[in-house]
Amino acid sequence: MSSHQDNRQDLGKTEFDLHGIVGIRVLNACDADIRVLVRQLGPIQQSLTREPDIIIRFLDRLTESSRLMYLGVNDVAFDDQEFLILQGKHKSRARVQIPFEHLGQQCTICCERGLLAIPLLIPIINLTALNKGMLPLHASAFIYKGIGALVTGWAKGGKTETLLAFMANGAQYVGDEWVYLSADGTQMYGIPEPIRVWDWHLQDLPEYRALVGLKDRARLRGLSLLVNSMELAVSSGIGSGSTTIKLMTRLLPLMRNQLYVHLPPHKVFGSDKNALQYKFDKVFFVNSHVSPEITIDPIDSQLIAERMVFSLIEERLDFISAYLKYRFAFPDRKNGLIENAEEIQRKALKRVLQGKEAYAVGHPYPVYIPALFEALEPIFN
Repeated sequence: MSSHQDNRQDLGKTEFDLHGIVGIRVLNACDADIRVLVRQLGPIQQSLTREPDIIIRFLDRLTESSRLMYLGVNDVAFDDQEFLILQGKHKSRARVQIPFEHLGQQCTICCERGLLAIPLLIPIINLTALNKGMLPLHASAFIYKGIGALVTGWAKGGKTETLLAFMANGAQYVGDEWVYLSADGTQMYGIPEPIRVWDWHLQDLPEYRALVGLKDRARLRGLSLLVNSMELAVSSGIGSGSTTIKLMTRLLPLMRNQLYVHLPPHKVFGSDKNALQYKFDKVFFVNSHVSPEITIDPIDSQLIAERMVFSLIEERLDFISAYLKYRFAFPDRKNGLIENAEEIQRKALKRVLQGKEAYAVGHPYPVYIPALFEALEPIFN
């Protein structure tokens, strides 16, 4: 797999720059390839004035060795030299070479065209940022009344809801999903990647519903009607032992998990509200709880640091799974940065959160988003 086939004329290069932290050079990419990257990273195309950290090369075809061996079913493959990821977004077909032993340093990823997304791209970017002393944190961030607020916690704990609550009341957007904190904890940086907005978010904040395209609105409306009908059939108890009801019961969680749209921050909030970088002042640790009330209590920022170590581990489980398969294929190719990431992140979390004004926020799920703003807004006065 060390040689490649590409019958197209060289399409040149496109570059992406994440706040000067991580530079990405994309080679031989057609318009569709670039759109894939913009969907993952947001519109951060910018010419680099330095060598790139990550090079992504698109090819028509990665040539296949007769010695190719598989791990799993349509999962990964390897030969004497190279390692291939065979599944992309939503289990779609992919063929991507990732040199795990070089990740965190300058590396080249080779991709066949036609991807829905580049597998493991965000974890690779995060590892590169970590190696440069930055802390990638699963979080949202915004500016309100001149205060830089970071909102973190376990997945689906209320980070995006808090961001939307304040953005609907004049805040400026810094980031959602991943926020990068400087080594000294003074600055935070975001990626303008698309935000996952759920149907119930749009019910609480109808001003954003009008920003959803007609096609997506029709999809949400039809899917919502289908989910409601299925829930009614299952909850009625009629025919509870039937094959149809059993099938509906299994399908309902999958259907509910499709009730969202992806919206670019500049489309939702307006380009003038996309700051993407600001000073780091306060941190909110959000979590859903059984109580119907929204609670806010001061918390030791070092406790947040200890807990978020494990959130970060959970967020990179797919990446670690791929790395372990890589080590199975090549036991002699160790990446010390990957294997020591937990301790590096623990030290970085304690350092960047040291002395920060911090609050634990508990809320019911789903929370009424305007109520979340009303509860938290006094902290900014």
